Amino acid sequence: MPHPISTLGACHTIVSLVPFVAGLYSFVRYHGIDSTRQSGRIYLGGLVVSVLTSFGLSSTGGFNAGHALGILALLAIGAALLIPRISILGRARAYLSQFGFTFSFFLLLVPGINETLTRLPVAHPLAEGPASPLVRGTLAAWLGIFVVGAALQYWWMRSQRGRVQAA
Repeated sequence: MPHPISTLGACHTIVSLVPFVAGLYSFVRYHGIDSTRQSGRIYLGGLVVSVLTSFGLSSTGGFNAGHALGILALLAIGAALLIPRISILGRARAYLSQFGFTFSFFLLLVPGINETLTRLPVAHPLAEGPASPLVRGTLAAWLGIFVVGAALQYWWMRSQRGRVQAA
């Protein structure tokens, strides 16, 4: 029998859909998350609220891996926002900044995948816990998508830089 979801858990789940949708929209429309665009600002605000609401949740009764991933996601977006101001990094700034945003999106879904697979469908969840082969396999696939996606972003950004210089 799955653990019942608390009111805070339900609110956190709904709030967490905001950065997921905004980030997905940004990747499809702009090939990345841009903090100067409305979708990027919605993503950043939603991610911060999602992480903050997660601190009130814990199936283990204390600090857990999901909390650590949330802190890491906040550090990633903090770095992504700071990197463009570090002139010593030169051309790498845009790539490193975008990697930070993409990494935060990756981290956002890691606990989401585990929670979804271990809670749904409600009557008979697909997985029993984080060690379940389904959860591990899905997380491995998500890691693969992240690596391929980050490489495609790099390639796309590089091709755009060439077009801008040629114009």
